[in-house]
Amino acid sequence: MSPTPHPKNERTFLMVKPDGVKRGLTGEIIKRLEQRNLKIVALEMFQATREQIDGHYPKDETWIRRVGGKTLSTYEKYGYDAKEELGTSDDLEIGKMVREWLIAFMVSAPMVRMVVEGVHAVEMVRKLVGPTMPSAAEMGTIRGDYSVDSAASANKEHRAVHNLVHASETAEEAAHETEFWFGGEGRVFSYKRSEEEMQF
Repeated sequence: MSPTPHPKNERTFLMVKPDGVKRGLTGEIIKRLEQRNLKIVALEMFQATREQIDGHYPKDETWIRRVGGKTLSTYEKYGYDAKEELGTSDDLEIGKMVREWLIAFMVSAPMVRMVVEGVHAVEMVRKLVGPTMPSAAEMGTIRGDYSVDSAASANKEHRAVHNLVHASETAEEAAHETEFWFGGEGRVFSYKRSEEEMQF
């Protein structure tokens, strides 16, 4: 069994989505990460293909039903008729629709992918980014400060929620996504920030 890595060496994956890129927020997002003493160890702008995004999002029925169930809950919460608007009230079918909306959104413009390293990087980046739904994100988080979208609004318009970034939820997900988007030698770097090199 390999030893547990030092918390400061933890890595996570973050992707600036098309809305973040088109609004010119990539620099601000990187600035917020670096101000927290998190280190960018891989960075690239790219145009995703449909195949890549299809591979990025889970395809298992449990995940798709969970997405569909969340969408149905949103419709119910705001008094909308899912069957009337989407043609079905089946969570699996709705989950498939939402997954298609996600894919269409993610290939609509270039994105910026990165690997971020630092103390409890997964948890820290999620905290800086804020909850998935911008309308529920606190001011001071990236989503809370720069996005006002909601599930209800997105569902009514049959599109993905515009929430600026994707950030891995767990260390396992971060490892998988880093390999998926940055697999290959020499694409993720190791270096010391200036303050790490200074002796006090």
